[in-house]
Amino acid sequence: MMEFLAMGGHGLFVWGSYGVTLLVLLGEMIWLRRRRLALRRQLARLARLQGDSPS
Repeated sequence: MMEFLAMGGHGLFVWGSYGVTLLVLLGEMIWLRRRRLALRRQLARLARLQGDSPS
């Protein structure tokens, strides 16, 4: 098992790459979720403003 984790001496690079990739993907998921919620709030606000103003 230790030989597998060491990856023939390249384990630090391989597992580090996996770690960075995982962090980037998680960060993007969090950013997208926050952006989606902000856009929904903005659309709701615009809908309220258009509904209140006389056309």
